[in-house]
Formats: sequence, C-alpha cells, structure tokens
Amino acid sequence: MQRNSRNNPLAIVLIVIGAIMLLGILPKLIGGIFAILFPLLFVALGYYGIKRGHKFIGWIVLIIGLISVIGKLAWLIGPLLGIALVVWGISVLKGKGNRTY
Repeated sequence: MQRNSRNNPLAIVLIVIGAIMLLGILPKLIGGIFAILFPLLFVALGYYGIKRGHKFIGWIVLIIGLISVIGKLAWLIGPLLGIALVVWGISVLKGKGNRTY
C-alpha cells in the first residue's frame, strides 16, 4: 500500500500546531498579540474621534490608549531610553572640546 504524499505537509502542520499547544506557547503568543492590539485600537479610535469633531472624548480615549501602549512596551522603552542617554552623553563629551566661546 502506498501512502498519499499530498497529506504529508498537512500532517506536519498538524503535528507542529499540536506540539505548540501542548507546550503552551500558542495562548501566550495570541494573548501577547491581543494585549498590544487593544491599546492600539484605543489610540486609533481616539484619533478618529478627534478628527470627526468629538475632541473631548477622542482625547480621553487617545490618552488612555497611549498610556496602555507605553505600559505594554515598557520592557522595550526603558532599554532604548538608556541607550539614547548613553549615546547623547558620549556625543556631549566628544563635542565639548570643539566648542569655542
């Protein structure tokens, strides 16, 4: 009996998805995506509300969305801010000798 080779990719995909589900990675991945999409949706809705003339509610929704996005991306913003401060400090030190008053 010869096996149908068309089902091999499907079988591999099913095995990979099953293994990911067993390891618990898929819920974390999906949860992480929705955790950042929801605040971005608030930012977009706030911007849309401001553009449509509902400035007060639009700004409130936009600010709530921005605070949520900053909170979700704090793990990235902190190190980037640190790198920016180090680069800025080095540029200030290098530029200090070139100034003439």
